[in-house]
Amino acid sequence: MGVYVFETQALVRALAADAKRETRHDFGHDILPSLVDSGRLHAYPFPDLNKKERPYWRDIGTLDSYFEASMDLVAVEPEFNLYDKAWPIRTMARPLPPAKTVFAQEEPGGRLGIVLDSIVSPGVIVSGGRVERSILGPEVRVNSYARVEESVLMDGVDIGRHAKVHRAIVDKGVRIPPGFVVGDHEEDDKQRFTVTPGGVVVIPRGTLLD
Repeated sequence: MGVYVFETQALVRALAADAKRETRHDFGHDILPSLVDSGRLHAYPFPDLNKKERPYWRDIGTLDSYFEASMDLVAVEPEFNLYDKAWPIRTMARPLPPAKTVFAQEEPGGRLGIVLDSIVSPGVIVSGGRVERSILGPEVRVNSYARVEESVLMDGVDIGRHAKVHRAIVDKGVRIPPGFVVGDHEEDDKQRFTVTPGGVVVIPRGTLLD
């Protein structure tokens, strides 16, 4: 993310001037460059300590780029490493129980709670479902025989039995009903949800499904 600190009047002048010009009205492309010659502008470099082949940078100004950045995090060797102790994560710790998986019925037809190549937050329960290459926010529940693949599930999302969610961003508190399928049939998804140019299904908060 970008963090900007402005003197109020300087920001008001810059925005007013940009509003009169034919620009994209974007901070990075228009507002900040316009201040280079007209005022004092300072930048603070954040060095990339991950020692990768190239510095990590993602502009997450679109849903597709947000999704791609999220999928970067679940790579075996992520370009941006959340586990680098030199870059501590500063956030509010919530008093939630540890994540857990339940059911280990590996026989045919049995329930198997399993998580592969994913990031799982506190309070998550994967109860006999399967999760692959996904990010599960706090208190997500994935019920028996459900499948979640290449998806971002926000806080409190509930995935019903036998449901399937593929390449989706599901906002807080959404309940996916038993047997419901998301991400396998683009035309059906477009009639119900937003589908990005990259084919990612987006289900907003407050969506009621049946």
